[in-house]
Amino acid sequence: MLRRLVLTSAASLAALGVATPLAVAAPLPPLPSLLGAPDSLTITVERSGNPTADGTFKLECDGDRGTGTHPRAQRACERLAELSQDGQDPFSPVPQDRMCTQQHGGPATARVEGTWHGRPVEAEFARTNGCEIARWENMQPVLPQARS
Repeated sequence: MLRRLVLTSAASLAALGVATPLAVAAPLPPLPSLLGAPDSLTITVERSGNPTADGTFKLECDGDRGTGTHPRAQRACERLAELSQDGQDPFSPVPQDRMCTQQHGGPATARVEGTWHGRPVEAEFARTNGCEIARWENMQPVLPQARS
């Protein structure tokens, strides 16, 4: 009896171990906004090489309509809507196993915090290699054009 219980428990744990990565790999659907509140992001940019682009900006997106202190709020919200098609996460980091060219794109850094499609966002951006440079440039005009 004890052997059957141990084997059943081991099989259950093994099945859970296989199922978990499959659930994590699929894109998550957006959660409904709380009381219809717009998505709200705080974007902090440093050392971009463009003094007017550095600072902390508020971006609120209601659909693809943008408001806030972000210098290109409307276009930034439109870009985030484009990047979010098919449930994709525009703030996802570069996968750990991706091969990236070893080039330096300058000292610019950015941090994005808030909510997007009802989900919390805490993303960091830098231009430390080819993948991170491409990730930054893909987020323009949410992030400014950086000068090396």
